[in-house]
Amino acid sequence: MPNHDDDDVVAMANDTEHGLISYLYTSDMKRGLAVAEALEAGMVGLNRGLVSDPAAPFGGVKQSGIGREGGHHGMAEYVEPKYIALHW
Repeated sequence: MPNHDDDDVVAMANDTEHGLISYLYTSDMKRGLAVAEALEAGMVGLNRGLVSDPAAPFGGVKQSGIGREGGHHGMAEYVEPKYIALHW
């Protein structure tokens, strides 16, 4: 799809009610990371087609889910941290 600049591409990609995974391919890593950060998605595949990893948080934004499962972030959803200050 022809585009004019990164801002146009990000605007088109973010113009949806869903946001599970976005993918982008580029030879310019700095540019790719900037676009990946601007995308409204729970996960981004940058120069790769597979983003699933058991150690990584899985989940989307917008109508594609709230919260994360898997990885440290997913486990944090199921625990209630407690701080105990103790003097013995």
